[in-house]
Amino acid sequence: MEIIVNDKAIHWYKEELDLQDGDTVQFFVRYGGCSNVQKGFSLGVAKQTPDDIGAALKKDGITFFIENRDLWYFDNHNLLVDLDEEINEPIFNYVN
Repeated sequence: MEIIVNDKAIHWYKEELDLQDGDTVQFFVRYGGCSNVQKGFSLGVAKQTPDDIGAALKKDGITFFIENRDLWYFDNHNLLVDLDEEINEPIFNYVN
């Protein structure tokens, strides 16, 4: 599985989470919410230290990662994080 975060989304995360070079951001599974890959679950995001990385992307000094225990959620899809400029929030797309 691959994590893809576009430049506008990275800039948004840097601003919103006050990220500095070397920081790590976790995408994690949470119960509830809406997703088009797993009903009843959604993705959460936190500035967090990794424990057991299953997938990662290092870009612009920030490492975005998913723990091995959460890979099931993606059902063999890659995670594409984009920025919805109309509402100024990241959106998650699940692509093959």
